[in-house]
Formats: sequence, structure tokens, C-alpha cells
Amino acid sequence: MKVQKLNAMSVVASVILGTLVACGAVGGPIAPENVGVTPTIERQKRLDALNEKQREAAAAAESAQPQPDPMLPGQDIDLPTIQPLGSR
Repeated sequence: MKVQKLNAMSVVASVILGTLVACGAVGGPIAPENVGVTPTIERQKRLDALNEKQREAAAAAESAQPQPDPMLPGQDIDLPTIQPLGSR
């Protein structure tokens, strides 16, 4: 069985690739004003305000829908009790 010798180019490529993978720095840098507790709290307050506006809009849309007239016949009619047809 023959063993192939490693050439210098494959060794250099392996070292560079291994170094890049080992660093773990993926993605761009994050601005310091976007990191920490204060930006998170501000972002949450904006989301809460947006959710509150959506709830108010939904409540306004729901109240704008016409309510059914209680005097019209519908499913609210009291029906007589069901009597058995026969007995044994």
C-alpha cells in the first residue's frame, strides 16, 4: 500500500481553514448602542405600545359590528322538552 506525501499547499490550506473555523467570528460587528439592557427595554416598550394599539383597533372594530336584534327569533328560543315516543 502506497502512502501519499502531503504537499505544502494542502498543509497551508488546511491550517488556514482550521484557523478560520476555530475563530468562531461569524457575522458583522454589533453596534454598542444595540447591546445591553436599555435597548432591550426600549424595544419591548415599543412592542407593547404597538400591541396596545392593535388591541384598541380590534375592540373598536368589534364594537362597530351590528349587534343582533334580541326580538328576532333565533337559537335563543325555548323548545319543549323531548318526550319518549314509546315505552317498553
